[in-house]
Amino acid sequence: MSRTCFSSLKLRTELLENLISLNYLTMTPIQEKSLPHILLGKDVIAQGKTGSGKTAAFGLGLLEKLEVKRFCVQSLVLCPTRELADQVAKELRKLARATHNIKILTLCGGMPFGPQSNSLEHGAHIIVGTPGRIEDHLRKGTLNLQELTVFVLDEADRMLDMGFQVTLDSLIEHIPDKRQTLLFSATYPEKIQAIAKRIMVDPIMVQAISTHDKTSIEQRFYKVNDDDQQRMEALRLLLLAHRPESALIFCNTKRETQNVADELARRGFSVLALHGDLDQKDREQILVRFSNKSTSILVATDVASRGLDIDALDAVINFHLSRDPEVHVHRIGRTGRAGSKGIAYTLHTDKENHKIVQLEDYLSQDIKYEILPPLSLLNTPPYQPDMITLRIDGGKKQKVRPGDILGALTGENGITGSQVGKIIIADNWAYVAINHDVAKHALKKLETGKLKGHSFRVRQI
Repeated sequence: MSRTCFSSLKLRTELLENLISLNYLTMTPIQEKSLPHILLGKDVIAQGKTGSGKTAAFGLGLLEKLEVKRFCVQSLVLCPTRELADQVAKELRKLARATHNIKILTLCGGMPFGPQSNSLEHGAHIIVGTPGRIEDHLRKGTLNLQELTVFVLDEADRMLDMGFQVTLDSLIEHIPDKRQTLLFSATYPEKIQAIAKRIMVDPIMVQAISTHDKTSIEQRFYKVNDDDQQRMEALRLLLLAHRPESALIFCNTKRETQNVADELARRGFSVLALHGDLDQKDREQILVRFSNKSTSILVATDVASRGLDIDALDAVINFHLSRDPEVHVHRIGRTGRAGSKGIAYTLHTDKENHKIVQLEDYLSQDIKYEILPPLSLLNTPPYQPDMITLRIDGGKKQKVRPGDILGALTGENGITGSQVGKIIIADNWAYVAINHDVAKHALKKLETGKLKGHSFRVRQI
């Protein structure tokens, strides 16, 4: 299918040149359908799945409209989770790198309030944040949105699922009536339609077809008894039979999520749980370990999984069927991305047959059932990841770079570069994935060596 080039848009020269340098040459469907309207200043409702390119769609729109010499908050992007906010801010900075002196600030919960207030005193052009923390800053007078021209709601459906309706209503009172509002959502339920009607003016509705099709994702469905033990056995059989290097398991509640992860861990699997009851430090370390392949299995709720920036996910398993066919499609879209093949396994009981009928209608296909792997597999030892994660108590603010860590590990009497996995640098710490076979040697190298002339505490997480 032919795609329209970014060069066909009326974008500033520096934005177009930067897109070329990023190898962003043609638009994705959601960009092609929404960007022309966004650039005309219209309110837009855009429905598209994760990985559809929506951040660049609204990002280019707000960057084109931005007046750099006006040092005030001109754009606000609201996200449901800190992970998504960080991801969006990172993409915006990448899109803006050829435009000098643009300041993009992230304001999220789980981080100290004071440093954020200090950063706001020095001003910003674009704010990316979560509703609760934005509301905190508005209430305390540390954030002024009176000059706002573009308001973006990203993953709006999940924001409402997380109970941010009242907070959103409060935020709307602090921003000018004369503004452009952009609403991006993977699904379009009635409550999204209701909020759009209240806060938008004659919005243009655009929908992008899913970037995941039947050829890139194989779906398999399994009937199980209405019994927790049998459902758990079925899950273990699928994991032991297919041994995915990275598997994302979906549950419908926080309690189910933790129970499933605890039971898999008790059975010896490499597994972590991701849900809303975790503090920010734990969430961050869980995502690091899963993304760098030092943990094989992540059990999550739909809300917690939004904004995960994880490549090459081997499998998605629906431990419970989602309550909404659109959410099911969004879940399985986590695998089979960027041209790779993916597989999705779904467990369900006879009591959930009505959901299967809804799903068949939504997918326009008949669902056939597979036979579970043999029970004898339950005697097989659980598989383990090849990598472990080391945490270094030094990061960007200590001038630590990925090359420094790699050099320290592979220097004299060190390990090979092929035994080093993903390196992630945060403000005050860094994470590095190491092959399990050389973990002790790598830990000793970093403990006894120096980075940037300094010794840092190192430990396995």
